[in-house]
Amino acid sequence: MTLAMSWDEWTQHDGTALAGRVRSGELTPRELASQAASAVAKVDPALCGVVELFDDVIADPARDGADLDGPFAGLPFLMKDLGPTLKGRLQEMGSLMMRGNRAAADTFLTAKMRKAGLNLIGRTTTPEFGVCSSAENPAVYVTRNPWNTDYTTCGSSAAGSAAMVAAGAVPIAHATDGGGSIRIPAGVNGNIGLKVSRGVFSLSPHLSDLTGLVSIQGCQSRTVRDTAGFVDACRGPAPGEFMPFWTSPEPYAAMIARDPGRLRIALSHTWGDYRATPHIAAELERVGRFLEGLGHQVDYALPAIDYREAFAAQTACYISNFAVVIGNMLAARGLERPPAELIEPINIRIWEHGRDFSFADRARMQAVFNTTARGFGAFFEDWDIILTPITALPTPKVGTTEYLTISDNPSVLDWFGNLWRNFAFTPLANLCGIPAISLPLATNEHGLPLGIQAIGKQADDGLLLQLAAQIERAIGGKWNDGKTPAVHVTRN
Repeated sequence: MTLAMSWDEWTQHDGTALAGRVRSGELTPRELASQAASAVAKVDPALCGVVELFDDVIADPARDGADLDGPFAGLPFLMKDLGPTLKGRLQEMGSLMMRGNRAAADTFLTAKMRKAGLNLIGRTTTPEFGVCSSAENPAVYVTRNPWNTDYTTCGSSAAGSAAMVAAGAVPIAHATDGGGSIRIPAGVNGNIGLKVSRGVFSLSPHLSDLTGLVSIQGCQSRTVRDTAGFVDACRGPAPGEFMPFWTSPEPYAAMIARDPGRLRIALSHTWGDYRATPHIAAELERVGRFLEGLGHQVDYALPAIDYREAFAAQTACYISNFAVVIGNMLAARGLERPPAELIEPINIRIWEHGRDFSFADRARMQAVFNTTARGFGAFFEDWDIILTPITALPTPKVGTTEYLTISDNPSVLDWFGNLWRNFAFTPLANLCGIPAISLPLATNEHGLPLGIQAIGKQADDGLLLQLAAQIERAIGGKWNDGKTPAVHVTRN
């Protein structure tokens, strides 16, 4: 196949630049789709990040309704196999039980993506129902980190998307975040990952921000302007939302052209019982000093909240939410309990533990959500941003089952507690509904990417993007020190 450009040229363009070349007539959406499909074929055998490519929309990018006059002009875009549905397409959620599950309709956000000009060309891997820390079950698939395939992509639910963006297959891909699932894989794969505030992307029609509670949609990208453009094009409420949706006084794509003012930035590498390794803590401090050099005020501080209580409430939320999800799937199939041969062990235990959660249990959980969110809100009266590492520990190797839903841990609470020891710094932003972004600014003990997370107050998504763009300009656009992964489309 003759490609429209070399692989070096392909990866030197972000999605915004590729869309610009389509609008100028230099490239066609079909050429972009063909190049992306060839890129997946080049890197995916080593990574296993793509479940399926849709040959029909690769051949005809407008076939499923992508508006080729939209801002992304037919840019190829991979969808995580969980969350927004695509009419007539399979959505199997990383689960043997969901094999053959086909969506009857587009969800609201899917329609927004198509209107934005994104050509949804395929599905990427996810852990079963997006529950655990990476897409890693040998009975389904094992997704590997492009920087070193001995290591995981982490997750949960953006594992394959993160690998494909990092490996240069596509410049931007879909992801979701219920406790860090955009930011964690962005952090360990060297991408940019923004979790927006609650009230930006719609979960319609299946959920609302009230019923979804901690779940957020979004993307993985390699440039700040691609992330900003995605939010600008895809944000907004569907009819009948329970909660108000945030608006921005101007598009984020315009806002990021200006540096933010002098920010008050709080560093923290210890949250309650959970703390980063000395190496990771030192990387955070190094980035803090760099931001000081950009003119910002930087010091150590953290919100005065009950961290044990907050993590217990977050755990209760996950258990009760996923128990309902699994229970609904069982009811739709006339089953009384999860089949052990089709559902992974920890997910069965989550269902067992959470199926009898009472309204009173949920009310107590939400009371803690309230006090925690108020504590963060009070903190942001004095500070603009909290800076943390994305993970407290180095990236796990493939086969580290203690973080996976194929674990044989008999205790769901202990299993979640073990997750928090590594992924402590991301979930409370979901609990509070506040924005947070992972930026590829550091490395862990093994030399793999380590994201640095900036957290802001509710609806300050634009400020996080402004800071990210200021950093991007300061480093000449060279995230990850300008390095590329070992598995990358530019490599043989």
